Amino acid sequence: MARRAGVARITLDRPAKLNALTPQMVRDMRSVLDEGERDATLRLVLIDGAGPRGFCAGGDVKFVRDSALADDGQAQIFWADEYRLDAKIAGFGKPIVAFMTGIVMGGGVGLSAHTRHRIVTASTRFAMPEAGIGLIPDVGSTWLFARAPGEAGTYLALTGRHVGAADAIALGFADRFVAEEGLEALKAALVQDSPRGDDDVRAVVERFALPPGEPLLSAQRSLIDRAFAYDTVEEILCALGRDGSGFALATAREIAAKSPTSLKLTLRALREARSLDGLQDCLRLEYRLVCRLLGGHDFLEGIRAAVIDKDRRPKWRPSDLGDVSPPGLDGYFASLGTKELQF
Repeated sequence: MARRAGVARITLDRPAKLNALTPQMVRDMRSVLDEGERDATLRLVLIDGAGPRGFCAGGDVKFVRDSALADDGQAQIFWADEYRLDAKIAGFGKPIVAFMTGIVMGGGVGLSAHTRHRIVTASTRFAMPEAGIGLIPDVGSTWLFARAPGEAGTYLALTGRHVGAADAIALGFADRFVAEEGLEALKAALVQDSPRGDDDVRAVVERFALPPGEPLLSAQRSLIDRAFAYDTVEEILCALGRDGSGFALATAREIAAKSPTSLKLTLRALREARSLDGLQDCLRLEYRLVCRLLGGHDFLEGIRAAVIDKDRRPKWRPSDLGDVSPPGLDGYFASLGTKELQF
């Protein structure tokens, strides 16, 4: 954390771990924002990541796995603090500029995509791959994905695919493209020019902004909107199969490799998010789901396959979509009662 001329700069500094979030990092960021709200001299917050590879790859899943195995409640505390931080960022009364360079996944999405000034570059890789580790897209991504144009959000949530800068802007997850070599000059200008509000910040950013290029998904949007409009994963897979194109078949294979339980929970959460009133409601819904998935077979197996053994061959339980019935999912969505996420 650094402070200069009314600007607080938060740098995620675990480059060897792709700046994966720890509980202490979340607490430190919340402290900066809490103090910033009370400090009349603070006019702007910048958030970036250390190292060349990524802004933030998400939460520290090994910590979460260890907590699940120990059943010590620390993972739930971490998620609650993280989601409250995401809500704080979204509602912060002063401009926040997020520099979404390199990998922006999982918790990194929560720290950046809810701000009002979201900068992407040629290196940006934006994704929510949680269904591939036995969880669901969280940190408020159900709010973002449910409001993306057409069914692009459903496509990204179920496949876990990443998109680059142009698609992130086109889908409403980012705002402006800046060349990598212009980032430090932009940060310096934001400090030196003393912008006093969102309009001033946008004016500074515009001096460095460039056209992002053509969104790569645009060529497939018709198929995506048609195939992903269904409300069951099975119908989506059937629609992709009927299309039969290389893109459709590859997409179906990607989906089929994910946890069947996570896929069905993800799709239902996205559909419910469309009728929710705001980000906090979506975060509260996501918190119910992740708390109930924590320690379950698919989450522990997904982390084993992706992080521990790295064989990339998880054995899901159940392994077939047909064995995950809609009534069996109802309990995941029920209130947590006294443990419900509060803001």
